[in-house]
Amino acid sequence: MRVGELVAIDVHTHAEVSSRGAAALDDALYDASSAYFKVEGRLRKPTLQELAAYYRERRMAAVVFTVDAESATGTPPVPNEEVAAAAAANPDVLVPFASLDPHRGRAAVRQARRLVEEYGVKGFKFHPSIQGFFPHDRLAYGLYEVIEETGTVALFHTGQTGIGAGLPGGGGIRLKYSNPLYVDDVAADFPHLKIILAHPSFPWQDEALAVAGHKPGVHIDLSGWSPKYFPSQLVQYANTLLQDKVLFGSDYPVLTPDRWLADFAALPIKDEVRPKILKENAARLLGLTDS
Repeated sequence: MRVGELVAIDVHTHAEVSSRGAAALDDALYDASSAYFKVEGRLRKPTLQELAAYYRERRMAAVVFTVDAESATGTPPVPNEEVAAAAAANPDVLVPFASLDPHRGRAAVRQARRLVEEYGVKGFKFHPSIQGFFPHDRLAYGLYEVIEETGTVALFHTGQTGIGAGLPGGGGIRLKYSNPLYVDDVAADFPHLKIILAHPSFPWQDEALAVAGHKPGVHIDLSGWSPKYFPSQLVQYANTLLQDKVLFGSDYPVLTPDRWLADFAALPIKDEVRPKILKENAARLLGLTDS
């Protein structure tokens, strides 16, 4: 990866479909999130190779992952090994993260170590609302131990989710699990764990800012929202106290980097802070260097 030549590093993109055509969520959840984000169905499920080509065309790198919520949803995820293989085939643009359901217990812990050691995975995505667990639940602590020990990253969905939005009962998905304040316990118990709080954390934005401001290992990615809708306090902190801990993320394919970057250009972000958010902070956190 030639980091110096990249325009930006997007730390939040989704592997939505496997090479066999299997999706990571059922049709009802996909259709609900597509309606929520106003995404055309044909654009909702790019293949991993299409994703790589999309980012290469834009001279960007992308962190890519699936979401393993099989215990809660009954739907198998896109295989982590497939995501890692796609990244290995496209090392100039793709950075592989994995996702493991904490309810898998010791099997997930063993798999986490194998994914890092054998497949070069750089981090792990958790979606507490879909996976149905509180981040500070001890059932996930074995996974955090491996992530901390291997120096990889734990990325947590925070705040409201478009998955299940509008369905009766929200498709059974409970928002309470994704309050970023629960991640504060994780950051305290694993002081050397590198953490990303994903998204503007509505309705808990102040909690996210407090945790990132208090815990050195906690960062915030700006994915899932157009920047023109960012809360004012998020913009203020990104420009000042958290300028070294805020990261560009789009949430592709539900939000494109093209739209995100166009709207970000209109924000009152300091000239010296803008490159930190778009690339430098992510490169440092992920340990990316020119190769």
